Amino acid sequence: MTTEITTPKELQKMDPVFGQLSFDNHEQIVFCNDKDTGLKAIIGIHNSVLGPALGGTRMWNYTNEWEALNDVLRLSRGMTYKAAITGLDLGGGKAVIIGDAKTQKTPEMMRKFADFVNSLSGRYITAEDVGMETADMDTVRDVTPYVTGISESRGGSGNPSPVTAFGVYMGMKAAAKQQFGSDKLDGKKILVQGIGHVGETLVDYLTKEGALVQITDINAARMQEVSAKYGASIYSGEDLYTADVDIYAPCALGATINDDTVFKIKAKVIAGAANNQLANENIHGPILQDRGIIYAPDFLINAGGIINVYAEIAHYDKAEAMRRTENIYNTTLEIFAYGKAHNLTPQKAAMEIADSRIAQRKKEKANL
Repeated sequence: MTTEITTPKELQKMDPVFGQLSFDNHEQIVFCNDKDTGLKAIIGIHNSVLGPALGGTRMWNYTNEWEALNDVLRLSRGMTYKAAITGLDLGGGKAVIIGDAKTQKTPEMMRKFADFVNSLSGRYITAEDVGMETADMDTVRDVTPYVTGISESRGGSGNPSPVTAFGVYMGMKAAAKQQFGSDKLDGKKILVQGIGHVGETLVDYLTKEGALVQITDINAARMQEVSAKYGASIYSGEDLYTADVDIYAPCALGATINDDTVFKIKAKVIAGAANNQLANENIHGPILQDRGIIYAPDFLINAGGIINVYAEIAHYDKAEAMRRTENIYNTTLEIFAYGKAHNLTPQKAAMEIADSRIAQRKKEKANL
């Protein structure tokens, strides 16, 4: 006897999870719901061949659940490549909580989320991301040991954003060397889009080197504050993608390089902290390359944060974390050279090297 399962027409268009373009062979996706606290979260574990999946928790007021699912899939996949390309023994994971972090986040919600993390028995280790603070990670730590980025008073490293910014700065200098023949940024016109924790620290590095920095952010008061603090100019044009600058640094949310913007960009280097800057890496990466624009792979140059929290798993050593993060400069140049030798975009070159490391580890495990 055959049982026929009827599906609403709106769900027949595409498989809701496995059919997502961003699914990309994820190992596990956990949907977390708690009526009492209002928690609605998704944990994505993309790949755990190299080690436990580590990645931050993002709280964002998504338009719908599909958007949240796509975000966690793209972000956790990016974490796999981020860990692999930087030589860390970690897999890729990420979590998103649906809601407004400013008005809906509560300690009770974070503790309940921590329960779900704990139930995975270490397959996923969480950390701080957009909408989260170090204090939230401390709350999670009250419930589960599977969290990094906790406060220094509790043996952690605190907010990883400064280290992330340092890695972006190193990657940007490497991209400048590749494009302009020198890694000196003094006198270079640089537009930083998004001046949160990472963006502000990046502005600090750039202005100290003598770069001509412009900033833009959805928060006007924040722009005034950062402008006054570092002497950066506030971008006043109508379309930031057409800005006459040498370097564009996207440090807000992802997918800013898309069908609408990819042909507008005048900058000769793109190097920023945002995750998944290319809306479609197979389309927009080659277009940038054809236009002579150097793109520093985001999952490589923004890896300072994961390098920093990885150091917490054993015994936190800030000097070692900064040394590894500084090496992003050399790795970025190696990626450019590999891409040129194999006729690959920097994004594809970095992914190919990361994939080879994962495949080698998988082979080693199979032979044990």
